[in-house]
Amino acid sequence: MRRRWGRNAVISMIVSSLMLAGCSSDGGSKKEAAPEGAENVVHTTGFPIVDQAVELKMFTRIAPVNGPFKEMPVFQDYEKLSNVKVEFIEAPTDGFQEKKNLLFASNELPDALFRSGLSPLEAVRYGSAGQLIPLEGLIDEYAPNLKKLMEEYPEIRSGITTPEGHIYAIPGIVTLGAARTDKKWINQMWLEKLNLKVPETTDELYEVLLAFRDGDPNGNGKQDELPMTARVGLSIVAAMSGSFGLDTQLGYNINIENDKVSIWMGSDKNKEMLMYLNKLYKEKLLDPEIFSHTEAQYLAKQGSGNTGFFFDQTNNNFLSIQDQYTGIAPPAGPNGDRMQSQALPIARDFGAFAITSINKYPEVTMRWIDYFYSDEGSTLLRFGREGEHYELKDGIPYYTEDFLKDITNQAKITPYAGGGAPHIISEQVASFINPPQVQEAQQQLDPFMPKVRYAAPMFDEQTAQQVNILRNDIDKYYEEQSTKFIAGALSFDKWGEFQSTLQKMKIGELENLYQDAYDKMEK
Repeated sequence: MRRRWGRNAVISMIVSSLMLAGCSSDGGSKKEAAPEGAENVVHTTGFPIVDQAVELKMFTRIAPVNGPFKEMPVFQDYEKLSNVKVEFIEAPTDGFQEKKNLLFASNELPDALFRSGLSPLEAVRYGSAGQLIPLEGLIDEYAPNLKKLMEEYPEIRSGITTPEGHIYAIPGIVTLGAARTDKKWINQMWLEKLNLKVPETTDELYEVLLAFRDGDPNGNGKQDELPMTARVGLSIVAAMSGSFGLDTQLGYNINIENDKVSIWMGSDKNKEMLMYLNKLYKEKLLDPEIFSHTEAQYLAKQGSGNTGFFFDQTNNNFLSIQDQYTGIAPPAGPNGDRMQSQALPIARDFGAFAITSINKYPEVTMRWIDYFYSDEGSTLLRFGREGEHYELKDGIPYYTEDFLKDITNQAKITPYAGGGAPHIISEQVASFINPPQVQEAQQQLDPFMPKVRYAAPMFDEQTAQQVNILRNDIDKYYEEQSTKFIAGALSFDKWGEFQSTLQKMKIGELENLYQDAYDKMEK
C-alpha cells in the first residue's frame, strides 16, 4: 500500500498554468517606499502595525445576511489597533464571480482581495500575469501566525503552492473537524408527528420524504411542505454521492480502488444516483427551485421550519427553531454504500485572500491579515467586542444571551457569516458554529468520513494545460447533462450517448493524467 501523504486533503480545482508575462520571483518581500519619501516602519510584531496611518482598498464578497463591512466592529476596532484603514469594495454573492472577472479583465485592481474565493486556476493565471504578487516571502517575514500553522500542517503549504514554488493566495484554515463538512439535517418534529423513524437507507429516505409531502406534518391542512432542498445547482450530487459509492479524491469526481484512479461521471453508479435524484425531483420531493433559487432563498428555507431535509455545516440559519431538527448519518445506498464523501481539508477555503501588484504596502497588508490567523484575531473577527457581543467562559468566547435575542445581529457584526473569510477556525473560536447540537450531528457522520483524502495533484505546466483544456469541456458538459437528467429534461435512454460523448471529450485521457499523477505520489 502507498503511504498516504498529508493528514488532510486540500480539495481544490486543478491548478492550470496559463503562464503569461510579468511573473515576479522575489516572493513578495520587496520593500516599498512610503509616500513622499517618508519612512513608515512596518513593525513585525505587536501593534500598531505602522506608526503612520495606511489606507488600503479591498474587494470583497458580501453575503446576503451581512451588513456593510464598514459598520462591523471587527474592522472598526482593528483599524484603531493596527493603524490601517480599509475601504471595502463590496460585491453581493450573486454575481460576485462576474464582478471579480471584470476586475482583472479591466485591470482596475484594489490593493487586496478579501473573502475572494479565488480558484487555483485564477491564482496562477493572475499571478503569472503579474496582477497578483507572490506571498511566500511575505509570509516568512510578516505572517508568524500563518507560518506557524503551515509548519504544523504541511499540507496547507503544499496545497497552495504552484509548481513554480509561488503562493499567490492564502486560504481560510479550519482545524476543527466539524467545520469541514455539511451535516444532514432532518425535521425530527415531523418524524415524530408522523410516527416515522430516522431513515437509514435511500429507500427509507424516499418513504420519509413522501410522508413529509403528503402527511401534513406542519398541521395547516395544506400540502405546502418542502420535503428536501439543497444549495443551488449540483450541490445535491455532492451531498448524496457517498450513498452511491462515489468519492471526491484528488480534488475531482474520482474513486481510487486498489491504486486505480476512476473518474465516475459516466459510471453505472452515477447513473443510479442521478436516477434517484430524478425520481425525487419528478415527485416534488426535491425542491423544484434547486436549479434556480438564490443563496438567500435557500437560507430562508432552512429557517422557515417548513423544510424536511437539507444540508449545512452548522445550525446558524435555523437557530430559532433548532429543536425541530437533528443531524443524521448518510443513508446507505442500493449497494450498501454509506460514505460522507463531502469532506473538506484543513485549508478549507482556497484563495480567501490575495494581494495585487498595485499595492504599495504589501508588508503592511500581510501583517494586517495575519492577525486573523491567531485565536485572538479570529475571536475579534467572529465575535466582535467582549462584554458587548460576547463573554468568556473558561477562556472560550460565547455570544451573550442579550446579543443572541436577535440572531440577525450576528451576521451584521462579522464577515465570517456567509463563509469564505480568511482566518482560522479552531475549537477556541467555534462555540457558535459548533454547539452541542452540531457536535452531535457531526458524531453521526464521523464513522462514515473518508479515512484518507488525496489532494489535488500539482501538475507541471504542460500537464496542467492539458488537464485544464480537457476539464473545461468535460465539466461543463457534465453539469449541463446532469442537471437535465435530474430535472427530467433528458431521458436516461440517452445515457449511452452521454457516455459516448464523454469518451469523445477524452475523459479516458484525463483519467490517465490523474493516474500518472497518483502513481508519482510518494510511496
